[in-house]
Amino acid sequence: MTATLDDPRTSPVKTGRRRPVAPRTGTGRVRHTTRTKALVIGGLVFFTIYSLAPIWWLIVSATKSQRDLYTTNGLWFSEMHLMDNLRQLFTYQDGIFLKWMWNTIFYGVVGTAGMTLLCVACGYGLAMYEFKGRGILMGCIIGSFLVPHALLTIPSFLLYTDLQMIDTPWAIIAPSFFNAFSVYLAKVYAEGAIPPELLEAARIDGAGEYRIFFTIGARLMSTGAATVFLLGFVGSWNSFFGPLVFLRTPEKWTVMVGLYSWLKVKVDASADLTGMVVVGSMLSLIPMVVLMISMQRFWRSGVTLGSLK
Repeated sequence: MTATLDDPRTSPVKTGRRRPVAPRTGTGRVRHTTRTKALVIGGLVFFTIYSLAPIWWLIVSATKSQRDLYTTNGLWFSEMHLMDNLRQLFTYQDGIFLKWMWNTIFYGVVGTAGMTLLCVACGYGLAMYEFKGRGILMGCIIGSFLVPHALLTIPSFLLYTDLQMIDTPWAIIAPSFFNAFSVYLAKVYAEGAIPPELLEAARIDGAGEYRIFFTIGARLMSTGAATVFLLGFVGSWNSFFGPLVFLRTPEKWTVMVGLYSWLKVKVDASADLTGMVVVGSMLSLIPMVVLMISMQRFWRSGVTLGSLK
């Protein structure tokens, strides 16, 4: 039997109903509909307002007097009393708010700098070296994520009491040196940022392990180290439970504990310190904003590093 051109088995033209093809743009991507764009833009606008509304309320409330804080619209300005509020904040209790700000910056910078160095070094070692028990060690590090930090409060308090660290800066700084999540983050970043061939070439040239780490590994991990530092500093700055438990003297408190004490403990029964708490909360945001802006160049350089030849 010979096949003819009309035979569907040999005909080059396929029969049957064709599937509708979605319209495409000049770049070959499926064109988004107007409804999809509207939903995306609406969601972005909603989350933007949701994120910025508390900050807007804080800025507006910081410019109001104590009376206007309760009697006027909370989302719009009234009479400007910002300078008076700042003067009252900086002079109350002999300027103890500035002392709290300095304590928070000192605890955060020293503790986070030590934590960054230790965690980057540990992550570099776990990623670049093969040794017995590395898998078990990584399992312990990941498993420590499951332990709530509040469960360690009583054992830590007993330990710091034996070491005579209660009501000292070391009770806040020393725990900041150790962060399991930062070690894991540094390990993952080191595996993708540091080629093992580069380290082998440095060893052939006669460089020691410490020199390789500080001159090659640390520089290639600068973006990951900046991320670890930022996350650690934000956590230290917003820390409340630790300073509340381990610090007794008001002059050693952090700004979070100090502002909380103004809300709960009043020297005079007729005094209302809510206005100063609002102004102090607004000022406590400034170091976070400065840190975020100053560290943008590390993330930008890390993102564009792989595109350069």
